[in-house]
Amino acid sequence: MRLSTKGRYGVLAMYELARRYGDGPISIKEISAIQDFSNAYMEQLFSALKKSGLIKSLRGARGGYQLSRPPAEITVGQIIDALEGPIELAECVGGPKGFVCKKSADCVTRGLWMEVQESIRGIIDHRTLADLLIQSGAVLPVED
Repeated sequence: MRLSTKGRYGVLAMYELARRYGDGPISIKEISAIQDFSNAYMEQLFSALKKSGLIKSLRGARGGYQLSRPPAEITVGQIIDALEGPIELAECVGGPKGFVCKKSADCVTRGLWMEVQESIRGIIDHRTLADLLIQSGAVLPVED
């Protein structure tokens, strides 16, 4: 299992929005420059993040993007799910409903894959953008 650039870059872009939470909207161009990402790629990611309700956009000369809620209320798991879809280590663990592996009756590894997936989910679903700010030594923004 490998997290794609969508997930990795998306978390970093959301970190930048969290760092400036309460300061007003930030342009994609600004975030792209800070993180050294392509504007076009950031536009794709921000479209998905906006569709998922994690960010909102403001139009106009001072427009841009901002978090839709405080950094402490947005988890890394929500960001990854919005950009990558749900994490699936194996079809028998998180695959399509009704999927039945021909080995499921006597599979010795299914429990292992379930445990690994649950561990990953447990970490990303409880780690917030505020946690990343604290980890980086950034000053937590004052919430509205």
